[in-house]
Amino acid sequence: MTFLQLVKSRRSVRSYDARLIKREDLEICVEAARHAPSACNSQPWKFIVIDDIAKKEVIAKNAFSGIYDMNAFVREAAAFILVVSERTKLSAWMGGKLRNTNFRRIDIGIACEHLVLQAQELGIGTCILGWFNEKKLKKILFIPASKKIELVIALGYPEQSEFPERHLKDKDEVVSFNTY
Repeated sequence: MTFLQLVKSRRSVRSYDARLIKREDLEICVEAARHAPSACNSQPWKFIVIDDIAKKEVIAKNAFSGIYDMNAFVREAAAFILVVSERTKLSAWMGGKLRNTNFRRIDIGIACEHLVLQAQELGIGTCILGWFNEKKLKKILFIPASKKIELVIALGYPEQSEFPERHLKDKDEVVSFNTY
């Protein structure tokens, strides 16, 4: 599969079968994320892999209920990877302030894309989630209050093998050469 084929095949998966994911495959996914570029090589992330079934169920029940129930489908996921933002290097932070750009979040986005594309290559489906009960997650996993859980990535083997065609904006709407 070419890289473009891999990118085109990746979807946000919201229905998983019952298979577990081998820890080695989860390690490959976080290794891909760890190698993502970051502003001034800050690597402003920590990845918390949840592959213990009991802990995963506690997290799914507590972090994705109530007002977060729209993401209750994650209860079927085989694993979670939480992405916690860490400090960035001073030079990246200062450059971000001058440009009014949050390089840490951009870096985390790049790392997450590395992770989900690696998972896709391994046949593992993913869904990147930003809507969850952060307070409960911090309590369950003993994450310091001063830290920010940016995203939760649900992982599992897709229940279906075929996905509907994606409806993308017309190329002319999103791409131009040499001028806006």
